[in-house]
Amino acid sequence: MISRGPQGLVIATRKSRLALWQAEHVRARLAELYPGRRVELLPLSTRGDELLEATLASAGGKGLFVKELEAAIADGRADLAVHSMKDVPVDLPPGFVLAAIMEREDPRDAFVSNAFATFADLPVGAVVGTSSLRRAAQIAARHPRLELRALRGNVDTRLAKLDRGDYAAIVLAAAGLRRLGLAARIRALLETGESLPAAGQGALGIECRADRTDLVAALAPLAHAATTACVRAERAVNRALGGNCSIPLGAYADLDQGVVRLRALVASPDGRRTARAESCGPVDQAEAIGAEVAQCLRERGAIEILAALAA
Repeated sequence: MISRGPQGLVIATRKSRLALWQAEHVRARLAELYPGRRVELLPLSTRGDELLEATLASAGGKGLFVKELEAAIADGRADLAVHSMKDVPVDLPPGFVLAAIMEREDPRDAFVSNAFATFADLPVGAVVGTSSLRRAAQIAARHPRLELRALRGNVDTRLAKLDRGDYAAIVLAAAGLRRLGLAARIRALLETGESLPAAGQGALGIECRADRTDLVAALAPLAHAATTACVRAERAVNRALGGNCSIPLGAYADLDQGVVRLRALVASPDGRRTARAESCGPVDQAEAIGAEVAQCLRERGAIEILAALAA
């Protein structure tokens, strides 16, 4: 167990290079805010990192990436954890809180290939890799001539599989590539109208115990108000539809002059059935906007799509 005094903090993090970058980023920001406070990292392996063959949907969802980090906070090994918001279940365990949602990086998906510049350049039957039902559904709807295959592992592992020829192209989050200095691997950015991002994509969240009011206050300056409002709207859609991180759901909000605009979709994995909805409203109603969009999705067939997935 890492010892620490009142001036020390420990950040629980996954061991992947991207997760460590994210934790280091938060550590650097905290060092700027509180120069006299020591901040250490506690790298941990999670079930989501270990289950490399099963799809996330079959293994239990993206919450597998956060449970071990929460356990470290609960038993006192760590004070806080840094997560990609798209991996955080909509309902946290009792006693935990998201103390800060930081400013979002590029939320878009990225097309990555060594031989092709865009989806349109891929030949019929070309194999495209993705770990996401959401991405697969939207790709299948627009490009039914392609073959989609599951792609698991961290960013470096996925790129290695592309480089050895297992896939003609893969789709990754642009934010992760940029954060790792791999923006040059991006051949094309998929605009949100083409590939609607996952709720919270590109944003980092900091989780801690709710009763650590001192820590919640210390983390507050790291929060980005616009990103927080947009991500809360996006997560409200997921919550209203059952809160499952594994459903093929896209939700993306932007903020302009105090107005939140939210777009969302639910699609069958083969892309043949899609329900879409959007709405807008004042920033202080972000979560209500999310609930409204979720209701529209239900009315447009989302319940039937999700029921078929569960069957």
